[in-house]
Amino acid sequence: MPQPTPRKPLLFTVTADAVVAVDFNARTGNRPPGPYRRLFTTPGARAFTLGNLLARLPMGMFGVSAVVMIAGARGSYALAGAVTATGLAATALVAPWTARLVDRHGQARIAVPATVIAALGSLALLLCVHYDAPAWTLFASYAATATTPNTGGMSRARWNHLLKGDDRALHTANSFEQAADELCFMLGPVLAAFLCGTFFPEAGTLVGAVLLLTGMLLFAAQRSTEPPPHARTAAGSPFRAPGIPSLLAVCLAMGAVFGSMEVVTIAFADTQGHRSAAGVVLALQAGGSCAAGLLFGALRPSGSAAARLPWCIAAMTALLTLPLLAAARTGSLALLALTLLVAGMATAPTMVTTMTLVQQRTPEARLNEGMTLAVTGLLGGIAAGSATGGALVDRLSPAAGFGVPVTAAAVALMTALVQQAATDQDSNSRPMH
Repeated sequence: MPQPTPRKPLLFTVTADAVVAVDFNARTGNRPPGPYRRLFTTPGARAFTLGNLLARLPMGMFGVSAVVMIAGARGSYALAGAVTATGLAATALVAPWTARLVDRHGQARIAVPATVIAALGSLALLLCVHYDAPAWTLFASYAATATTPNTGGMSRARWNHLLKGDDRALHTANSFEQAADELCFMLGPVLAAFLCGTFFPEAGTLVGAVLLLTGMLLFAAQRSTEPPPHARTAAGSPFRAPGIPSLLAVCLAMGAVFGSMEVVTIAFADTQGHRSAAGVVLALQAGGSCAAGLLFGALRPSGSAAARLPWCIAAMTALLTLPLLAAARTGSLALLALTLLVAGMATAPTMVTTMTLVQQRTPEARLNEGMTLAVTGLLGGIAAGSATGGALVDRLSPAAGFGVPVTAAAVALMTALVQQAATDQDSNSRPMH
């Protein structure tokens, strides 16, 4: 029978006007684990998260790597931009179909071959650039990468499966996933620029393809946490689910915020003679969002996600006026960087709340498809925001261009408010039983 550990005697000492007792015994009280520690005690969570993060990091690498590689070899940023835009458009078309197949046949069965095709597309692009193949081959190769599965969506689907019924833990998981998105899109471009500049122009694309395939194989190997496939389901398209169209409209406007902010910030840094610093400035915005996402996940938000969304977007709209004022009133790149850090803190809570609503309103049998539609909306908004921000910069000034993300955020806010009003009206018009 184990004997209790003997307690050490108290040490008494005397100060000028008091007697002090010092207890050297270890405290036996167990401090409750934090929300993230509890989250990753879920069996299998750490393993699939590691694989997913490896597969997700290249999402922030491929665009920058392609631009550097193509522009360096062909001497044309226009061609590089057109190739990456083609890949973005192809992804917007193909990604929902890939996600639908994942829902029907399972993550491992679909995601692995889809990732192999995408990795081969990246390698084909690399070879076509290296061997000076015709320009059309670059478009075709990069379009093949559109089969890349929505890695973040699949990870969220696993959390939704593992934590079903535990809204508090699911909130923490969604916050962690959003922080991971921000971290990958913050580190990805930096890693890509380092690889392409330090080794050879194709290094970023090559390493990105290896990371994508390796991470996906590790992720898919964790079969114990994989949601069951829904081969036969009567659930209709997520696009027709109540509340989803308005959420996709919010995603479209939010994407315009991100796309325009990137272009306008680069243009502003260029006019200040510090174009190379644009990446660091944008990384600060992503860093603010990452930190806020982790903090948001540790909190216990009150009310429903539907009620929180307008408040989150309102906070984002208000904070986005800070970069506009900094650019227009001071012209200081350092002050702009500080305001972007602050403004970025509203991004993660807004996106976490949006994706939570997408999960709640999408039929479970088509969850991957629903979340991929949200990502498609973001991609479409990014493309539109980039074009609009660039046009305003050319016609007016980079400082004026910061009005585009503020306007896009205001549009997202109005959309959310209209949807909330319609939902409230529908609830009030239902007969009481």
